[in-house]
Amino acid sequence: MLKLSRKTLFAIEAVLDIAYHAGAGPVQSAEITRRQGIPKRYLERALQELVRAGVLVGVRGPRGGYRLARERRRISVGEIVRIVRALEVAGVEIADAGGSELGQKVVRPLWGELSENIIARLESVTIEDLCARATQAGVASEGRRNLDFAI
Repeated sequence: MLKLSRKTLFAIEAVLDIAYHAGAGPVQSAEITRRQGIPKRYLERALQELVRAGVLVGVRGPRGGYRLARERRRISVGEIVRIVRALEVAGVEIADAGGSELGQKVVRPLWGELSENIIARLESVTIEDLCARATQAGVASEGRRNLDFAI
């Protein structure tokens, strides 16, 4: 509903990390784990699902890792939230939610509407927007530092 799970937050942070810290090559999951403190078991599953959904591209090999599948401005936070939420809800069956008639017919639908309003707002926030916020907040980008060179 309105609560973002840890998996969702980790997925958003991972995509933002890839976008913000990407240099010339792909970003390795070990780098994301080091910078963001995301447990590897959560990270790998989230990254693989984001690859399947077309948000990321996995690059194989010793220098492999992940890169964005599209431009930063074409990936919304809402898209990432929807992907992870679909994973979390898959296989979870709500047989009998229980509760009163008012809860089932009034409160839960209201909560669902609010949740959808938040998701709609997140659809308007792109990874590029978050990268701009990171720059404004003074977060150093390892990728940009790795691209600096002199001729």
